[in-house]
Amino acid sequence: MIRKAKAVWRGTGRAGNGHLSTDSGVLADTPYSFKTRFENEKGTNPEELIAAAHAGCFTMALAFGLQAAGYTPTELSTEAAVTLEPEGQGFRISRSALTLRGSVPNLDQAKFAELAGGAEKNCPVSKVLKAEITLDAKLV
Repeated sequence: MIRKAKAVWRGTGRAGNGHLSTDSGVLADTPYSFKTRFENEKGTNPEELIAAAHAGCFTMALAFGLQAAGYTPTELSTEAAVTLEPEGQGFRISRSALTLRGSVPNLDQAKFAELAGGAEKNCPVSKVLKAEITLDAKLV
């Protein structure tokens, strides 16, 4: 299975701009630029997309893990906060902080934390990230 996305950029790093598109069409000429990445201009940026990918991948992995253990979640809600920080002349993604809140009938906090930890370690996006990955998992 291969998934594709395309980036097109015009101009310099600071003054230029570009757009991102995915084969699925979910992103279609979605704007990105210095200002969408380092300021708050409307558009997206690579770190936001990595955060969405990590949150989605981890949450789905947990749903499969819960199912295998005999549990059916009412809801799993995960936020991924990706940190971009300076490194030398450039930047690096240093962290992805996962915050999970779940509602799972008949499941205690210890087992929830165990299953969430397994999902964090085994989700494909976690495996591809070289950044520190943290997880804060709580039943609500």
